[in-house]
Amino acid sequence: MEASTRDATPNDRRFRVGLLAITLVGAAWRLLMLISKWNRPLAYSDAWYYSIQAINNAHGKWFKEAGGPLAGWGVLPGAEHPPLTSVVITPASLLSHPIFWQRATITLLGIALVPLVAVVARRIGGPLVGLLAAAIAAVYPNIWMSDSVVMSETITKLAVLLVLLAAVRHIDRFDLRSAAALGAAVGLAGYARSELIFYAPLLALVGVRSYPWKDWLRRAAVLVGTAAVVVLPWVAYNTSRFDTLVLMSTNEGNTWLGANCPATYGGPSMGGWIIGCLEDGPDRPGENTAQRSVRRRHEALSYVKAHASRVPLVVVARVLRGADLFRVGENVRADVGEEQPRWAVWAGMLSWWVLAPFAALGLWRMRRRIRFVLLVPVLGVAFVTVVFYGSHRLRAPMEPVVVIAAASAIAGLPFRRGAGREVESSRT
Repeated sequence: MEASTRDATPNDRRFRVGLLAITLVGAAWRLLMLISKWNRPLAYSDAWYYSIQAINNAHGKWFKEAGGPLAGWGVLPGAEHPPLTSVVITPASLLSHPIFWQRATITLLGIALVPLVAVVARRIGGPLVGLLAAAIAAVYPNIWMSDSVVMSETITKLAVLLVLLAAVRHIDRFDLRSAAALGAAVGLAGYARSELIFYAPLLALVGVRSYPWKDWLRRAAVLVGTAAVVVLPWVAYNTSRFDTLVLMSTNEGNTWLGANCPATYGGPSMGGWIIGCLEDGPDRPGENTAQRSVRRRHEALSYVKAHASRVPLVVVARVLRGADLFRVGENVRADVGEEQPRWAVWAGMLSWWVLAPFAALGLWRMRRRIRFVLLVPVLGVAFVTVVFYGSHRLRAPMEPVVVIAAASAIAGLPFRRGAGREVESSRT
């Protein structure tokens, strides 16, 4: 025991020095990418929405629709996306050249992701896994590509890492306080991406087979209840503005209709999402985004029913697109249209093809409860892909899992197959 205590400080020091070096490399690269976008306008995409809404927020027009003057820009209520991304970049919107400073804000968060992924990975597999995960995160294009783009992907990855960190802590302690902390992390993540709120019932299953059912039920109720309490103010605020129940956003109808139309049921865009499917002429007078979403959802469901025989094939195409195994050129063109460098998109796909098998191996080697926690974002991405469409962007919540699981597998390569489990057992 005394020897372990003496060794702890040098080990911690080596970890911190290594992590600092890796973080600086990742920061330098991200800052170069940021500088390369100096004075570049935003693409007409979700980045445009987040930027305009943040600028509106900065000038006291909180959460107004960013649809241009004819759609009530700065007048009508807007909740096309959850609020966290636009809130985070609102302070930057008070500065001159707000778009650049919005990019800079996201970039700083992307830099912070590197040490955070190391902390989570270290809790799961030890210092070596932590440093390997940080090194992968520092250079993996699917992690850094979104950092200088004013969209939600970087904040989503950070939110997922916070959820994973809270979930690992909950596994270790399994008390009411850790359950509440995990629920709060999930609720916060829901403010970044709507679908992340559904992690709460999945993570509530932790411990269901290991503890008396009354103890498990209390902790599960606290977890889910805390997540609901965290998002309740946004739900109530939206419901009061739109005079109808609105949960995290009013974008569901747009997403459904853009993914269920002739262009996405065949041809190059099969299994994807097309903005052209939303071009239905002038919006109805007085129609707000919640009403528009309901209308477009009905239109999408009508199309699905009329083309039900195509749905299984389209779902397969969505899954393959999400895995970069179908319509690869079309995926590249879509990402380039959202300000991603073409070479970086290709590098991201090649890296994904290399890392995904290692990630699967790493997950297989992990303890059952840790594996389940890491699979929650994977299950979430699979669900969204099947129900909506296949895209790199929708895969963002599981990219930190790919990094951590791949690092775990790589760390265990020189050892026998059970090494990963033995490392974790020694830490618990």
